[in-house]
Amino acid sequence: MKISVYHTPESTPDNCIPECAVVIDVLRATTTIVTALNNGAKSVKAFSDIDLLLAESDLLSSESRLRLGERGGKKVESCDLGNSPLDCSSDIVKDKQLFISTTNGTRSLQRVESAKTVIAGAIINYGAVVNYLKEHKPTTLWLLGSGWEGGYSLEDTVCAGAIASELVDFNDIDPIGNDEVVSAIALYLQWQDNLLDLFRLSSHGQRLLKLNLDDDLKYCAQKNIVSSVPMQTQKGILTI
Repeated sequence: MKISVYHTPESTPDNCIPECAVVIDVLRATTTIVTALNNGAKSVKAFSDIDLLLAESDLLSSESRLRLGERGGKKVESCDLGNSPLDCSSDIVKDKQLFISTTNGTRSLQRVESAKTVIAGAIINYGAVVNYLKEHKPTTLWLLGSGWEGGYSLEDTVCAGAIASELVDFNDIDPIGNDEVVSAIALYLQWQDNLLDLFRLSSHGQRLLKLNLDDDLKYCAQKNIVSSVPMQTQKGILTI
């Protein structure tokens, strides 16, 4: 398994797709996707464009679907929900088809939608993701962060480091595909016992704090509270 970490979809190599990609947007798209599917949502379909989301979701009855839209940390007015995992309780999402568009995470999902295997990863389920990867051993693996509008984000990289730390043995450097793997592991080892503090320091964490969303940060910082591994079954559509 050759493992590479990319901080944003823009940083990935051109004309290249891995066998397996783990898409990471800890604050908050992949955390929300993992939570919603774990709580009984039928599926989640990701869009980078809100207008496309609205048009496709209109094909279903309002009783059978939910629209999740976020820009700049705030709920999109034309959608039912924003991008908070705390909104995705089972009584709200169970048996619904979800349509989601966010500032960053949905762009990452679209970047790797042609990969054989696409997984949604977050701090809340990274252990289950690691178990899947150890069992299936893809030849090439990207741990793809979402960042913020093309820039680096601490929370996505520390999650990539959590996953990579379980897969890399530094006595065997062959699996290490780029330097970002080593730096991501180092970040995780430094902050593994203080993830909430790290999230509060991060630039996007600061944005969410200004929106009074500290409870979201607390939820997103919890390790392995979910054992589900959302995977793409059709381009852009994830299920468990």
